[in-house]
Amino acid sequence: MVAAMASFVANDSLVKYVSQNLPAAQLIFLRGLMATVLVLAVAHAWGATKRWRDLGRGWVLLRSGIDSVATMLFLTALFHLPLANATAINLASPLFMTLFAVLFLRERPGLGRWLAVAAGFCGVLLIIQPRSEGFNVYALVCLAGTLLHATRDLLVRRIDVSVPSILITLSTAIAVTLLSGLLCLFEDWKPFSMAQLGL
Repeated sequence: MVAAMASFVANDSLVKYVSQNLPAAQLIFLRGLMATVLVLAVAHAWGATKRWRDLGRGWVLLRSGIDSVATMLFLTALFHLPLANATAINLASPLFMTLFAVLFLRERPGLGRWLAVAAGFCGVLLIIQPRSEGFNVYALVCLAGTLLHATRDLLVRRIDVSVPSILITLSTAIAVTLLSGLLCLFEDWKPFSMAQLGL
């Protein structure tokens, strides 16, 4: 999990760097194409593509749709916020998951967990700083993406355990690529260098 989170931060850093010269939707579309090809290759190597019909399951599709919107919101906010702020807000997702688990799954966390959640929310408020002076609306965009990420993760509980996790990942990669591709129609496509594509 630590390695995964480090990879996410490295990915966000690279995307934020390249976003200085490329429109958001185009950048996310190119990233989505590469992610889709990579995940498809892994899924095929693992033999999971034999179950490609699982991509059309209702909960898998709903999760992918929510994740694609969450990804677009988070990355859009990332392009306009300091990396540390966007990452800290996004890492509040487990706090929302705890709250959602109580509301929708009827789980009952103990006092210690509630205190940790309260402390975490105070930390998020310190980062967002919801005051008129110096307020950045993209902090709220990032928070909306975080809420959707928590919803996405909660939906995994609804997906049949027999569905390979790599196919769920593939479904998300495809959804993000399609959504960003659609948004590319409303932005000017800019030429990009091989260096940018490499990053």
